[in-house]
Amino acid sequence: MTTPALLPLSGRRIPTLSPGASSFPHHRATLRLSEKFILLLILSAFITLCFGAFFFLPDNSKHKRFDLGLEDVLIPHIDTPKEGKHASGQVIIHGQGGHDEHRHREEEESLRDKIRADHERALQEAKEKLRKSREELQAEIQTEKNKVMEDLKKKDPGPKPLPPVPMPKVVGVSDGEPPEPDVKEKRDKIREMMKHAWDSYRQYGWGHNELKPLAKKGHSTNIFGNSQLGASIVDALDTLYIMGLHEEFKDGQEWIEQNLDFGVNAEVSVFEVNIRFIGGLLAAYYLSGQEVFKLKAVQLAEKLLPAFNTPTGIPWAMVNLKSGVGRNWGWASAGSSILAEFGTLHMEFVHLTYLTGNPAYYQKVMHIRKLLAKMDRPNGLYPNYLNPRTGRWGQHHTSVGGLGDSFYEYLLKAWLMSDKTDSEARKTYDDAIEAIERHLIRKSNGGLTFIGEWKNGHLERKMGHLACFAGGMFALGADGSPDDKAGHYLQLGAEIAHTCHESYDRTVLKLGPEAFKFDSGLEAVAVRQNEKYYILRPEVIETYWYMWRFTHDPKYRQWGWEAAQAIDKYCRVSGGFSGVKDVYSSNPTYDDVQQSFFLAETLKYLYLLFSSDDLMPLESWVFNTEAHPLPVLHLGNITLPGSEPAQR
Repeated sequence: MTTPALLPLSGRRIPTLSPGASSFPHHRATLRLSEKFILLLILSAFITLCFGAFFFLPDNSKHKRFDLGLEDVLIPHIDTPKEGKHASGQVIIHGQGGHDEHRHREEEESLRDKIRADHERALQEAKEKLRKSREELQAEIQTEKNKVMEDLKKKDPGPKPLPPVPMPKVVGVSDGEPPEPDVKEKRDKIREMMKHAWDSYRQYGWGHNELKPLAKKGHSTNIFGNSQLGASIVDALDTLYIMGLHEEFKDGQEWIEQNLDFGVNAEVSVFEVNIRFIGGLLAAYYLSGQEVFKLKAVQLAEKLLPAFNTPTGIPWAMVNLKSGVGRNWGWASAGSSILAEFGTLHMEFVHLTYLTGNPAYYQKVMHIRKLLAKMDRPNGLYPNYLNPRTGRWGQHHTSVGGLGDSFYEYLLKAWLMSDKTDSEARKTYDDAIEAIERHLIRKSNGGLTFIGEWKNGHLERKMGHLACFAGGMFALGADGSPDDKAGHYLQLGAEIAHTCHESYDRTVLKLGPEAFKFDSGLEAVAVRQNEKYYILRPEVIETYWYMWRFTHDPKYRQWGWEAAQAIDKYCRVSGGFSGVKDVYSSNPTYDDVQQSFFLAETLKYLYLLFSSDDLMPLESWVFNTEAHPLPVLHLGNITLPGSEPAQR
């Protein structure tokens, strides 16, 4: 039997015989069976195809079809019409019809063209960026940042403007050139040292908190959190202004206007940020009159207020600027706050209330004073630790050096800043100094007056570099002392200055150690290796300056010049100034940190030491513990907002 051939006819297939096939009847029966079988196969194939099409062809109602290069999806072997025209008997499966399909193809083609154009444009921009210099790229980035900031300012009008208040009388903020040529030469040298420190920071650490002058890169410590807040810029501003370095001052001001942001997620030291940032910004405002400094100081102060949310009102040592969550240092006695930290807020907070009209700042610091006044003090001394939860003292450790120092300083300066009207502050200071003199101040076998540390009923015969500020404090507080003791306290200041000079003079580098002892035959000398370092600290030079102002004894300028020469010789490097690890070594190693307080305090006090007294006169200015000058508030009959409630 021959195999039938399939011939197309109008879309159907029918069997026919090959040439030479027999036409006998029994062959007709066989033919009928073959036709039925073939028709059955065709029907089965058709049903299978339809079934497959139903399950496997895309559903255009749910998915947008991507053009695969086919005009339509057709059943196999069925003619494909064009432009949607259907011939009789043709079975065509369209997604949404010919016109919809055409529209989809156009949209897809347009989308591909757009993607291709965007890709080419991005490649071209990348090529252009690669051709630009680093400076041009930085300028573009800054422009974009400024644009974003401007857009944000338009959306957020920012804080309400501060109320207008009379500007305190500002005198003696420039010049101060000494009449003596040799003194002027020394002053010019100090100015040059400041310029080297600033220029190095400007080049290698700009925007960072501090500088690593050997590594020539930025540096920061945990007191500033993990953010780049430009501590050295803020700390140095008033020094630059006083020295007449106005271009450098302008650079710092521009950075602050464009970059200083306190809305960061950073945990900072309330004390350090207050004395360096709020103090530095307020001083820059009073010296220059530029409103931006006042506004920034107030923005930061508002971020510090949550630190006072404790059961006693004694603030936490640290606060997160974003969340307002506070806590204390882990090493402080049983979670205590530290006397020198919560007791060194008064000057700045009084000025904040004066400038803003917000009584909260004044009330916070007055509450601390009232709380301390009610507490028992062992031997009349203030321990360094106070628990902010319980209101009880921590371990009985009293020091005029670290942990205690600036608490006593701010009692005196609160009185001075009030134009000597805050008699409560003066009385508290006098009582504290009387107890210190009775229990902590001693004279060594070699005749050196020193201030020891009281620890659990025992006097440790050791004095820290930080405690050397007290010589200047005693001199500053001499006028106004009870029982005509002005001469006594001026003499006490001179004796402390002499002892601290000895601590410098007895080293190889002529720079003072971090701490020095007075026992076992050793006097004014460091014993432990970890007390032999000098980190560009200012306290000894600070005392020299105050003693010079009150006595004009030329030895203080001589001692100051010795220290300046030693710093320039042993601490100066090509990338700035660095602390040294051992002042008793003729070949010391560096600690590779240029502290922000070196620009704020050490160089400022040296410059003032070689200036005439009409530069920053002490009758008009009070320096905070970071050497930031704040004007005396001659309030007269004006009452600070909140002062009456705070005194009830």
